[in-house]
Amino acid sequence: MTGHGKAATHTAEVAATIPPDQQRDDRPSGWSAEVLGVDRVGSFLEGPCVAPCGGVYVSDLAHGRIFRIGPDGGFTTLLEYDGQPNGLALHADGRLFVADYRLGLLAVDRTTGEIRRLVHGYRLEPFRGLSDLVFGPDGTLYFSDQGQSDLRFPTGRLFRWSAAAGLQLLMDEIPSPNGVALSPDGRILYVAVTRANCVYRVPLRRDGAIGKVGIYLQLSGGHGGPDGLACDLSGGLAVAHFGLGAVHLFDALGRPLLTVRSPLGAGTTNAAFGGPDGRTLFITEAESGSLLSTRLDVPGLPLYGQAGAWPDAIDTR
Repeated sequence: MTGHGKAATHTAEVAATIPPDQQRDDRPSGWSAEVLGVDRVGSFLEGPCVAPCGGVYVSDLAHGRIFRIGPDGGFTTLLEYDGQPNGLALHADGRLFVADYRLGLLAVDRTTGEIRRLVHGYRLEPFRGLSDLVFGPDGTLYFSDQGQSDLRFPTGRLFRWSAAAGLQLLMDEIPSPNGVALSPDGRILYVAVTRANCVYRVPLRRDGAIGKVGIYLQLSGGHGGPDGLACDLSGGLAVAHFGLGAVHLFDALGRPLLTVRSPLGAGTTNAAFGGPDGRTLFITEAESGSLLSTRLDVPGLPLYGQAGAWPDAIDTR
């Protein structure tokens, strides 16, 4: 993983698996045909988001579904629509924000199922394909626009959205920006750069600009790269490594602490902290359509947007 030494390893447990009758391998998926190279896939779970009541929301990127997984491991469909939901984040007012790969930034009323399309592009052009999102402590939202960018076509972007400033482009020409996470003080934004197999460190200055961006972690191996990210209260970082079947845990200085292995497939797409004390790490494993879990020593950061910080809609120009 890095040159700092070898981390301990243990294996996660299976918390829930999507039932066979909710798999959709009987129908084609345009997203999986283009991205995975197969036109039929039962599901592709992403974006775990833990609600205050303890339920875990996950998205099915391949078939336009958002599920709630209860404490008993049961899957309930919150929403099914003509989209490609990826990252999920809960606002403190109860709305579920969705980074939709095809439709842009959405807000969902979890009670009524109403969808509001908040931002669909930048400077009159559609987004290239949203991936993940995270709320800052002041309610500012950061999200990645990954599309089909890679080392040949480094066209991915990183955005910030606030009630005061609207939509702002923070970075361009990134080779596949994916998961995003914030440090406990909200001053450092971490960005998983999948096709470069690394994680960027993006300092956020008080004047609204960004500082010198650098590679924070350089990973290796796997058939994909770093996907979802999650920070803990000590400043440590969890990195879901897609194509390797693992989540790496690092301390605040980027030193490896632990590798959590998947007992099922190699499709570890994302991770989120939850549980009554915040010390349970939930992991989506896309190949098997499962939610994994493991217990950690340090709790994760709260990930909810500040109540009242967002307007109902903003100008999309």
